[in-house]
Amino acid sequence: QVQFVESGGGLVQAGESLTLSCVVSGTTFSSAIVGWGRQAPGKQRDYVATIQGVDNKIYADPVKGRFNISRDNAKNTVYLQMNSLTPEDTAVYYCYIIIYFQQHWGQGTQVTVSS
Repeated sequence: QVQFVESGGGLVQAGESLTLSCVVSGTTFSSAIVGWGRQAPGKQRDYVATIQGVDNKIYADPVKGRFNISRDNAKNTVYLQMNSLTPEDTAVYYCYIIIYFQQHWGQGTQVTVSS
């Protein structure tokens, strides 16, 4: 059973930074595609960033140049460093892992950016 422990969310002011962490257990991590999505109130869940391997990274347009995704395979952990946050980044952030073509989502962590 795939399990997630997400952390790092919170309340910040616009322009500040946060780093989210997600520890994944119960599955092979190092070879998997992992990433982050987010869901704002009343909106659908959107992909934010994906990492395959160590250097193959994809970002959604709204976060390009501000967010950085990374992973530590020794710790089964994926990170999302978020800089220059704006109120539009307010959402529940979910990490995910794709294993054998199946996608598993974490429980989410709230990020709130005040203006």
